[in-house]
Amino acid sequence: MRLLVLSDIHANLEALEACLEAAPAYDSVVNLGDVVGYNASPNEVCDRVRAMGCPVVRGNHDRACSGLLALSEFNLVAAMSARWTQTALANHHLNWLRALPQGPLLREELPGIEFVHGSPRDEDEYVLNNLTAGLDFHMPGHQDVIFFGHTHLQGGFAYKDGKTLAFAPRYQSSDGVVRSEMTLAPEERYLLNPGSVGQPRDNDWRAAFALYEADGEKPARVTFYRVPYDVQQTQARILAADLPERLATRLALGR
Repeated sequence: MRLLVLSDIHANLEALEACLEAAPAYDSVVNLGDVVGYNASPNEVCDRVRAMGCPVVRGNHDRACSGLLALSEFNLVAAMSARWTQTALANHHLNWLRALPQGPLLREELPGIEFVHGSPRDEDEYVLNNLTAGLDFHMPGHQDVIFFGHTHLQGGFAYKDGKTLAFAPRYQSSDGVVRSEMTLAPEERYLLNPGSVGQPRDNDWRAAFALYEADGEKPARVTFYRVPYDVQQTQARILAADLPERLATRLALGR
């Protein structure tokens, strides 16, 4: 089984298309939320995501941009982009976003794995350090592999013998399409973040996603990817929509 994991597309059409073009063959897809917000192609991205027919966990921007979350929860730039997105979205996409399920999400065909936007404890929680990750690992009744998004930071946390360790993929090149593979030890538990497709914040501007593979005979593994895309086109869309310039400049910086 080969599972493509996407998260935090944030209405970045060029980044999404680059990821789908670079992705290897896969059997199914799961989306960890924040399909919209920040960038200027919400309808086009919703079209692409919905056409995949894959499970999508709602994100905080999905809720805000569809009117389910007060914009007072956001900083000024995020609120401005969410307000613009509310007016730009087609009604059928607004209704689809409002109906997205809250995590954790389980899939019968994917035993031992669960999917959240923020964390198993709170859909809006940022899992940024060992302490927060450890609290999530100690929650009873959760799976051994948890895919999460929200932070826009590719990597995650491993838990074994009462210890939580953070990790991030290492790439041999800062150019082109790159990948970093890791094997999941059967005796460990994992919180895995595929990174953000549409607005990375780990100082690498390239779009991010992950592929999870398990065949039942060998240990499961996850491969992290970074993919260059036409960031100038995405920036041009942002500026043409009169969205804050900050949203355009940060894309080239990866933060």
